[in-house]
Amino acid sequence: KLSTHNYQLTTINSQLSTVNYQLSTINSQLTTINCQLSTINYQLTMGKSIIGDKSYAFALRIIKLYKFLKVQYKEYDLIRQMLRSGTAIGALVKEAEHAQSRADFINKMNIALKEANETEYWLCLLKDSGYLDEKAFLSIHTDCAEILRILISIVKTSKSKS
Repeated sequence: KLSTHNYQLTTINSQLSTVNYQLSTINSQLTTINCQLSTINYQLTMGKSIIGDKSYAFALRIIKLYKFLKVQYKEYDLIRQMLRSGTAIGALVKEAEHAQSRADFINKMNIALKEANETEYWLCLLKDSGYLDEKAFLSIHTDCAEILRILISIVKTSKSKS
């Protein structure tokens, strides 16, 4: 009788191991699905925000300009500053989407505004020092100026509603 019970326990233990393995596989699949949903959510959220879309596209342009200037002129100090401030704008806008309060939202958008203003400074400095020609400057500066106008409007409107 004892050996029958031992056999049944071994069978149950084996079945539990199989179930645990299946649960582990399901958990792994759920993690993959969760990652895919996060990616889709990011794409949907960025797609609904004009400033989110524009700041993301601007960050990509800044990265391309950084790569070009680094190779073309072997200039690092100025362009690193431009890269930092130019890519920070979109990151701050993204952070603001999940702000803890209206004050937190205004603060993050205000910092994004400051970063955009700083980026404009670096772009002007790169143009005036000969690293950027007029055509390249005007192209990227137009985008920067538009982002500045949008951020100013967001901050002013948000402050007036507070």
